[in-house]
Amino acid sequence: MNLPLDTEWTENYTFDEISVGQSARLLRTLTLSDIQKFAAVSGDTNPTHMDAEFASASLLNGVIAHGMWSGALISALLGTQFPGPGTIYQHQDLHFVKPVRVGDTLTIVVTVSSLEPADKVVVLDCLVTNQFGERVVDGSARVIAPQSKVKSRRVTAPQIQLYDPPARFRALLALGAKLEPVRCAVVHPCDEISLRGAIDAGRYGLIVPILIGPEARIRAIAEQSEIDLTGIEIVSQNYSHAAAEVAATMAVERKVEMMMKGSLHTDELLIAVLKKTELRTGRRMSHVFRFDVPMYPKPLLITDAALNIRPTLAEKMDIVQNAIDFARIMGIPVPKVALLAAVETVNPNMPSTLDAAALCKMADRGQITGGLLDGPLAFDNAISLEAAQIKQIKSEVSGDTDILMVPDLDSGNMLAKQLEYLAGASGSGIVLGARVPIALTSRAEGASNRVSSALLALLVAHNSRRTQARVIW
Repeated sequence: MNLPLDTEWTENYTFDEISVGQSARLLRTLTLSDIQKFAAVSGDTNPTHMDAEFASASLLNGVIAHGMWSGALISALLGTQFPGPGTIYQHQDLHFVKPVRVGDTLTIVVTVSSLEPADKVVVLDCLVTNQFGERVVDGSARVIAPQSKVKSRRVTAPQIQLYDPPARFRALLALGAKLEPVRCAVVHPCDEISLRGAIDAGRYGLIVPILIGPEARIRAIAEQSEIDLTGIEIVSQNYSHAAAEVAATMAVERKVEMMMKGSLHTDELLIAVLKKTELRTGRRMSHVFRFDVPMYPKPLLITDAALNIRPTLAEKMDIVQNAIDFARIMGIPVPKVALLAAVETVNPNMPSTLDAAALCKMADRGQITGGLLDGPLAFDNAISLEAAQIKQIKSEVSGDTDILMVPDLDSGNMLAKQLEYLAGASGSGIVLGARVPIALTSRAEGASNRVSSALLALLVAHNSRRTQARVIW
């Protein structure tokens, strides 16, 4: 006799309610995510389960599920359905007959084979078959049945969000796989991280680095850090401000198509750029962070968290337009922009809410184009659709935000660093609004962040080549 499954409630079976021949079943289709999550929880990262190339060369000819994934499904059936809550596992004997692959649908059946009244023990035959009816696992289980009757709502399992930083990094670099590298002025790379980041970006085929700074010092750092500078052009300048001025001049003369910040202060680099009227566009320069956040399903852009301290409404218009244009270059047809404030209602005493409302109206009137704006929105309403629904906010942006526009640099910088240091996000950054893109990260960022930032600048540089209009520069 097969026992019915109530999808909302769970009710166990005490020993006295169980008889020989009773059975229960569970169906489950294996996904790649199941394999990855099981590996993450168990720590079993055997390449047979995780590496397609390795697994293809093995006797099993492809990636397979962990054997104990099937065992865990048997445990789930025993613990949640039959006998159900209160069941105590004593023994499990399993025989693995055939491999289970991604896409296989398993039917797990447990059937009572014997009862031991003295100890309230139930012995069950266990059978797992695939969608073709083929036996993949069999065996037996020995459990102590629940002692008291329980009926309660089913417990929802916690969600596991998979986050693989190397995979995200590879996916980002893939965006530039078919683009030729561009000449990049690397300004004052006078520490190991900034120098390694520039050289690594060159090795990934993103840039042709031109190092501008004190040559003797750069070579000493390279030798100490075992960084190979063979074939790398160096323009010797003894001081950081001089290096920035040379880089800006090279950009004016179109000897480089992008710039990358080294170990100098941001304001030194930007002052040199602003001095060159040929590099201005009439658009306010602004910074955009791109983050891969473990608990968010897609890349998240934050602006402006690095350049503009307390931007005016007119400056915010440029900042949001820069971010929208950049997001479109990154492949988002209509970026969704959340204009952040502390609250989601317009409050005359809170200028950030007034600016957010004005920016939305400017978008309605065509003063800001290419994106979908909503605001003011508090952070929770911007990121979580559930939070927005609880507050009865109807928004096409909530829960699906591409760009977070912050009201000022203080809030933006704190938000960006919280995502990185508390949420484990990996970030990269770029300055927009000049005639050339500038890869710009904090001096505390690692080499991989600088490589990612170079990729962002590469995409913008190639967009400029295609359009010749230099819309966001």
